[in-house]
Amino acid sequence: MSHPQNFPLISGQQAINADSIRRELDRLLQPNAAQPDQGNQLFRLRSASDWMEQASKRPIPKMLFGELWFQGELCIMFADSNLGKSILAVQVGDSISRNEPLGPFRLEAGQQRILYFDFELADKQFEARYSSNYIHHYPFTHDFLRAELDPMADVPKDFGTFEDFLNHQLENLVVSTGATVLIIDNLTYLRSETERAKDALPLMKHLKALKTKHNLSILALAHTPKRDPSSPITRNDLQGSKMLMNFCDSAFAIGESAKDNTIRYIKQIKQRNTEEIYGASNICLFTITKPYNFLQYEFMAYGREWEHLRQPDDVDREALKTQATELKAQGKSLREIATEMGITHTRVARLLKVKEESQKSMDHRP
Repeated sequence: MSHPQNFPLISGQQAINADSIRRELDRLLQPNAAQPDQGNQLFRLRSASDWMEQASKRPIPKMLFGELWFQGELCIMFADSNLGKSILAVQVGDSISRNEPLGPFRLEAGQQRILYFDFELADKQFEARYSSNYIHHYPFTHDFLRAELDPMADVPKDFGTFEDFLNHQLENLVVSTGATVLIIDNLTYLRSETERAKDALPLMKHLKALKTKHNLSILALAHTPKRDPSSPITRNDLQGSKMLMNFCDSAFAIGESAKDNTIRYIKQIKQRNTEEIYGASNICLFTITKPYNFLQYEFMAYGREWEHLRQPDDVDREALKTQATELKAQGKSLREIATEMGITHTRVARLLKVKEESQKSMDHRP
């Protein structure tokens, strides 16, 4: 079979081949070469050495929350409902606003102004967490700023959707407050749908653009769907499209110990500026306490994730096999069964296979 060597340009005046591409790249990378109009270009082209030179002029990223979150990163913290995501996020923000490290996690970036968008708690609920019987209030610094939605606000006619207005107002507050650290609690309120790539992509592009334009560090909170408590936490447990995980710079998760439901653990899921430090073999264990007027995570020790996962017994396994078989009989797919049971579709397949083999064995008994 013959293969075409040249592909005509749209203009029809020139052909593209390997030699012409090399010549054009050489021309563009010459110091005094004429550059095309940069007004509406998708790519920014430089030689690798020029990129290195430009990057060397910017500061080396410093830790905000140990190796879990560095300055200039878009980081995602995710966990199941009611495990204390907001508690930890406020505590992280408070530690940075005071330049005081939290637990075992180093803080190298120094004191920063925090802008915390709270889409979860009303002001009275927030007060309850950070006071003693509503009277002895915790003294947050003036560099910890909190914003919540005004339920009476109307969307101006200039904006097509509520999401457009929300994003515009969010950026306005970043500019007017001079904040350098942005905490979003949580991602669901910035975009109603993130489960499909086409919905998640605009959200992540907006956050990345906001981060770059204003030189921000962003911590965004997200949920996990119902999951199998006997399985380790992975990047696939982040609720919604994998686009969220693909576009973030770093991510970590909060899990609940099966040995003691008052214990939480933090596990590193994704990192770009460091090697993995807090993976499955070195998770950080915490309890949630309120010694006086500040609800907080209190560091206990390091541990291994498998020690805190649920160990299914024979009764549990039999119940899962029965449930999977019943759902299959209803005509549900493996993925639909997995979603309903809170386990992976591969585990559903294994359960059904074991159940089927067990039933065949019983049918062949004399």
